[in-house]
Amino acid sequence: MKQQEIERKFLVKGDGWRGRGEGKLFRQGYIARTQDRTVRVRVAGDTGTLTIKYRGEGIARSEFEYVIPLEEAQALLDGLAPGEIIEKVRFTFEQEGSVWEVDEFMGANDGLIVAEIELGAEDESFVKPDWLGEEVSKVSRYLNVELSRLPYTAWDQVQKQGDGK
Repeated sequence: MKQQEIERKFLVKGDGWRGRGEGKLFRQGYIARTQDRTVRVRVAGDTGTLTIKYRGEGIARSEFEYVIPLEEAQALLDGLAPGEIIEKVRFTFEQEGSVWEVDEFMGANDGLIVAEIELGAEDESFVKPDWLGEEVSKVSRYLNVELSRLPYTAWDQVQKQGDGK
């Protein structure tokens, strides 16, 4: 199903978000990627999905997502190199009228925690929780597709400045 995706992404500071929502393990990788589009396979819990994203204007993107059999999603992930697979635990919860997704990365991206909010418009207002840090919506290295190429643990200290670490 096609939809317009408008997300704002933030680094997380502190633990004020912990204890909200239950975590779900995500494993995902990219079976195709170009400058302006990606094809992602994901296993989230016991559900497999295939997602095609096209870059749009600003932070908006077109997204097509399809549920696929879990076994097929696993087989597609198994075809990727281990370093290309993103592993994270996602916590989804509502706070002050907004739904937040906090991703705590593992493996090659261990130490990185980001929060995302989906909006109906780029300029939609929302209450920013005190555990939100720097906004990184337009910083490409924080995109999952980029983290699968250059993981967070491979960044040098100069690249990590401003991460609240």
